[in-house]
Amino acid sequence: MRKALAVIGLLAIISCGTKQEAKADAVARVNDFYLYKEDLKGLVPPGTSKPDSVIIVRNFMDRWASQKLLIKQAELNLSDEKKAAYDQLIRQYRVDLYTKAYLEDVVRTTVDTAVSEQELKAYYAANKDNFRTNGTLVRLRYILLDKDNPKYETIKARFFDFRKSDKKFWETHTMQFKNFALNDTVWTDMPQVYSRLPFITPDNRDDYIVAGKSIQFPQGNDRYLVKITGLIGQNQVSPYEYIKPTLKEVILNTRKLELIKKFEKDITDDAIKDENYEIYK
Repeated sequence: MRKALAVIGLLAIISCGTKQEAKADAVARVNDFYLYKEDLKGLVPPGTSKPDSVIIVRNFMDRWASQKLLIKQAELNLSDEKKAAYDQLIRQYRVDLYTKAYLEDVVRTTVDTAVSEQELKAYYAANKDNFRTNGTLVRLRYILLDKDNPKYETIKARFFDFRKSDKKFWETHTMQFKNFALNDTVWTDMPQVYSRLPFITPDNRDDYIVAGKSIQFPQGNDRYLVKITGLIGQNQVSPYEYIKPTLKEVILNTRKLELIKKFEKDITDDAIKDENYEIYK
């Protein structure tokens, strides 16, 4: 703030005087509009040099002045019809802005955001045909490791003959991997596959993305081991686990819309009951 005030003093020295006496704390005037020191608070970032500060403050003041001059000219030159139409838009925007903010507060403090697993599954069962895939979904597991790893053959054998009983083995050996994802129960889309397995591209995907396919792909001194465990094509019903986050959002949005609809009805009914809202026949 001190820097801004110092800059204002400097601008006052280099600026022309005005015929009308300035109001206290005013730093600029356009017709009957005044710009005050308080309006410039926080304008100049800390550490800004004095020359740059002068530029920042002067640009702000010039912009303020041009806006005041333009609105004055607009009021003088726009037709009464246009001004009336814009004034109506402004009034409606104020109504929309206030009511939207108020309803958001009501929703935030009222809507129950807890969605049970039972509710999610019931909604999915009743609406699953509405949740179809936009592209291919894949379940897979993969490892990227040094091909000269002394236990490479053991790791490869256990990887392709994957068993839950080998959990201890994988916990012991994952530190040796350069990258890996062993949870093949999660569905993923193709962009994520391309990101994790860069040797697979849109052009060669049909060679690799095949249900049940085992892949060994050399990458310099490393080797990718990949197992495709599941595949769902485009426009198929999305699996529950994949669509679960979306289901929750849909349910919550439905609750919000129902709450808003009920709230609007209740507030109208109360106004009628209290004789604050009447319709004249």
